[in-house]
Amino acid sequence: MIAKLFVSSLFSIRTAISSNAGGGGERVLWTAIAALQHTEPNVVNVVYSGDTDASKTEIISKVKARFDITLDPTTLHFVFLESRWLVEDKTWPRFTMLGQSLGSMYMAWEAMSKLIPDLFIDTMGFAFSFHVVNFLGGIPVGAYVHYPTISTDMLERVRARKKWHTNADSVSSSGIKSRAKLFYYRVFMYYYARSLRVARFLMVNSSWTKNHIDAVLQHSDFLLEAFSVISPFVTFHTLNAGLTQANIVYPPCDTREMAQFALENREKIIMSVAQFRPEKDHAAQLLAFARLIHVYPEHAATTRLLLLGGCRNEGDAVRVEGLRRLARELKIENRVEFIINAPYPEMLGLLSKASIGMNTMVDEHFGINVVEYMAAGVIPVVHASGGPLKDIVVPVGGELTGYHADSPETFAEALHTALTLSPPEDLAIRKRARTWALQRFSEEEFMQGWHESGWRRFVFPQ
Repeated sequence: MIAKLFVSSLFSIRTAISSNAGGGGERVLWTAIAALQHTEPNVVNVVYSGDTDASKTEIISKVKARFDITLDPTTLHFVFLESRWLVEDKTWPRFTMLGQSLGSMYMAWEAMSKLIPDLFIDTMGFAFSFHVVNFLGGIPVGAYVHYPTISTDMLERVRARKKWHTNADSVSSSGIKSRAKLFYYRVFMYYYARSLRVARFLMVNSSWTKNHIDAVLQHSDFLLEAFSVISPFVTFHTLNAGLTQANIVYPPCDTREMAQFALENREKIIMSVAQFRPEKDHAAQLLAFARLIHVYPEHAATTRLLLLGGCRNEGDAVRVEGLRRLARELKIENRVEFIINAPYPEMLGLLSKASIGMNTMVDEHFGINVVEYMAAGVIPVVHASGGPLKDIVVPVGGELTGYHADSPETFAEALHTALTLSPPEDLAIRKRARTWALQRFSEEEFMQGWHESGWRRFVFPQ
């Protein structure tokens, strides 16, 4: 008997794999499918996709070109959906989380109307779709979660009226707007938690994500709990698999080519690899570099900062222009270079020369670019939070694998420390970081964790 296993994409695959500064989430999907094809040849993998203008052959070829992952077309099929626009950011300029979540429910209905699998595994974070799949299809649901749609931290920031990239100044400065947004967040959090609890198993990409997903799973709101027994909301109340915690399965990182780079004779290049999104906080990198040059002028003539990343849309392009203006205001424009939408080989070439890799995002969910820094022999200087702090740039045998910071001032000090290591210290930390990255975040480790999630018992019940 051949079983059908549905690995959900619900995503613009072609856009994802032609991106030059990302791909960690997509690599999870394709690596999982490749592993299943290798270990379970009788399982048919079905991917729901919104790429209605792409063929299976085109998608498989692009996966091979971007990720060097070979997929067997005989046990991989695609069901193309027309309603992907319902989960795109531009469709919901206001109440984006709610709009995309409701849109994902409609998209799940379209998916189930075209094919009902034996097991649904979501890899895109559309938890509200679980209700539709479970209720209409009557099938078990699992998920690989890259980050929570909403977290208890987000609720607390709104409650404390703290300005953040998810809490604009126009809201945080207004008591009325803050109370309204807090109510919206409370309701959304309650039903997001209910949605996650529909899953039979959950995998997450880091300790940070696990802590937040576990907090969501255990979240309760007594007022909304009482309200939920009223029809039609009681449906959300009854669908509950009883899940209280997620399991960490670190994402696979293809570091084979980077691991061949020489560790010695690196240039004085500080490099950042990240899409030009607001949460990546590139401005903090410019401020840190400017302070480094100001406090330690000996670096001014020899050290460069390279900001390499993808521009997804007009908003990102405007953000880059703002960063260029900031560099001019800080009088560092001659030492800073912006590299937009660079081809993958160009990124590899720069990583092979760079000395330091910087990541300033607060609460980075995982940080695949940091793993790439370490595998490439680039010393990481990262924000002291999230995955880079708890999972990636950690001591090995009591010895450092990189540096943490939490402000432009502390980043500047960490950069100076890394730039002035003695040759033996410099080589030792690069070797240690590379060994750790190759060992801990390999495809083999990911495959083992995926298989241990327990998915098999739902496809092949005893």
